Amino acid sequence: MRAYREFLRTPSAPRLLGGTLLGRLPNGMGGLAIVLFVRAHGGGYTLAGALSALWVVALAAGQPVLGRAMDRYGQPRILLASALAAAAGFTALAVLGIDTLALTVAAVLVAGFCTPPLEAGLRALWPTVLPTPAQVRTAYSLDAAAQELIFTFGPLLVVVVAAVSKAVALIVTGLLGVAGTVIVASSHSSRRWRGAHRAADWAGPLRAPGLRVLVAVFACVGFALGALSVAAVTYADARHNSSASGLLLAVNSAGALFGGLLYGSGRHGRGDAGAFTLLLAGLAAGYLPLALAPALPFMIPLAFLSGLFLAPALAATFTLIDALAPQGTVTEAFAWLVTGMAGGAAAGAAAAGIMSDHTGVHGAFAGAGAGGLLALAIALVARSPLTKGSTAAPEPAARVSAPPRLPDRA
Repeated sequence: MRAYREFLRTPSAPRLLGGTLLGRLPNGMGGLAIVLFVRAHGGGYTLAGALSALWVVALAAGQPVLGRAMDRYGQPRILLASALAAAAGFTALAVLGIDTLALTVAAVLVAGFCTPPLEAGLRALWPTVLPTPAQVRTAYSLDAAAQELIFTFGPLLVVVVAAVSKAVALIVTGLLGVAGTVIVASSHSSRRWRGAHRAADWAGPLRAPGLRVLVAVFACVGFALGALSVAAVTYADARHNSSASGLLLAVNSAGALFGGLLYGSGRHGRGDAGAFTLLLAGLAAGYLPLALAPALPFMIPLAFLSGLFLAPALAATFTLIDALAPQGTVTEAFAWLVTGMAGGAAAGAAAAGIMSDHTGVHGAFAGAGAGGLLALAIALVARSPLTKGSTAAPEPAARVSAPPRLPDRA
């Protein structure tokens, strides 16, 4: 674990990672908190599901917009303003309820769209915080692995708080985002970070063909993850085991956590296009056997294996994004990856729901396999634009410029 010990000894690195994980807990809490609140106030499953989906879509739409603003204006003012606005949206929903649909929708839109882009901001910071490209790759791996904790503990926290009050669960969701954002935005590294000068164009990082390929690839990976979440519920219903869905998803997250930690601690290559394609092949191969949907004792190891390559593939993608993003667009580039995955997950969940109704559990899990195969196919067919990122690992301050380090008076 030498690589992780070196990372944790780096000044501000544990603070940035911990603050980001805390501030991103609402990403794993918001959808469930909205569903529980709407149901507690007499809303049907259709309305609850629609509002939860609207929150996800708004989050996906807001990340590139806020990421571009961070590239231009720096991190603290954008992070803090968006976190406060998102918390206000959750609080407004808790106070207003669902009696006036227009106000309810507006509150959900604000809570989603204004979700602070902590994920993208952290990945833009690593090359300026860590002294070597190897440590940056370790940070990317740990970052990708640790985010599984968000989607494991976030829903559990919602359930615990919602047992007291569904409205309080919404408010706590927003406040956790503010707390984590304050930890990150008040750090020396975040306050001194500045985006490099960028060309004036509307496309931003998407003018780079390699970035468009990566977003498309991870929209398909998101599709697989969305399908998996619905397929797990279908499997639990088919097996008459209500706890099976949560168990399978937790085991899948554990596989991703283990794979990410293993990948980051190893002396692997630089995350070039070839390694990226191999990791996607492993990810697709892990999803395919799930369609067999065997008995639970056999399904558990399959769920673990299906998550094993997710965090490593994400970590390799972060390295490629840092190399491919045009100057001055690195935060927005990382934000587009979030958007692609969120949009794909929404589509995958919807498709798996349809497949569950028509073909049962096998068809639902087949949707996850299809998403993995499509991601691999895109990476293979469009490999050429990715090779630009194969020649250089991220260098400290490669995409950003920062003023000379001065004594921190805060």
